[in-house]
Amino acid sequence: MLDGQIVLVTGGTGSFGKKFTEIILNRYKVKKLIIFSRDEFKQFEMAQTFPTDKYPCIRYFLGDIRDRERLNRAFHGVDYVIHAAALKQVTAAEYNPFEAVKTNVIGAENIINAAIDQSVKKVMALSTDKATIPVNLYGATKLCSEKLFVAGNSYSGRGHSMKTVFSVVRYGNVLGSRGSVVPLFLKQKPTGVLTITDKKMTRFWVTLEQAVDFVLSCLEKMVGGEIFIPKIPSMNIMDLANAIAPDCSTKIIGIRPGEKLHEVLVPRDEARNTLEYDDHYIIQPEFDFWYERINDKDARPVPEDFEYDSVTNKHFLTVDEMSKLLGDITRDIDT
Repeated sequence: MLDGQIVLVTGGTGSFGKKFTEIILNRYKVKKLIIFSRDEFKQFEMAQTFPTDKYPCIRYFLGDIRDRERLNRAFHGVDYVIHAAALKQVTAAEYNPFEAVKTNVIGAENIINAAIDQSVKKVMALSTDKATIPVNLYGATKLCSEKLFVAGNSYSGRGHSMKTVFSVVRYGNVLGSRGSVVPLFLKQKPTGVLTITDKKMTRFWVTLEQAVDFVLSCLEKMVGGEIFIPKIPSMNIMDLANAIAPDCSTKIIGIRPGEKLHEVLVPRDEARNTLEYDDHYIIQPEFDFWYERINDKDARPVPEDFEYDSVTNKHFLTVDEMSKLLGDITRDIDT
């Protein structure tokens, strides 16, 4: 699908963006791959790994998703947009709420308007389990972002006449990303003490490669308005600590402001619109044009009281499984 196409990724110098770039360059023959981000130094660093003389399809495009005019320029002629840019640190968003809103909410609106104005074919926005039943500002802004992207399909047109379609991928914590607890534990390992917020805490986990693979598979089959949710494993925080540093002691420091004990990917209130597939769920939009996927023979409605959360998840990683996983992705973890 992407061969010969122009692809743009916002937040392209982040953990997801770099893995996305690596996979796109290895698997596809895109006409252009545009790395859109606001940090010139990160773009400089990324260009050392993916230089334009070796990868002539790459364009490094400086800009901020808060700037709609810049997005309009960047999106000109683009076929597919992956929207990964966001302010993601929970504590930073709690202390700087207006900044989080400007990037995560107003930025989402700018992405939608620019994509429609420039006739982008498809936009896939990345979301998080923290957008489900949010208790922190970051989660609340990502919930707003999800709602905006789903509703963006109504602004773009209806049914087969739609020029631009929007969908969302919602998943859990990413192993190997700068925002996960794994780099923190690796940094603390030489001290002999790992800091734990709460022994009962559980989280969904996905690797960067799995996240990119899922986004690309959803990009191909999206019709607009879906929220795609992968079936991924959970893990208890103490088991994670044991997998990373079995010889270390732990120190309980308490839950931080805006933090949950457990995360939810599909809440009960969205169960009535949720379809189950072998390896993922789809939350259907309440749009008339969604008949295109309603008759999918592989789809199964979930029970009315269904909830997909990290504590009752049927698939939990063992310490050995996580140890192997960490060994496989060590090169992706920015310590």
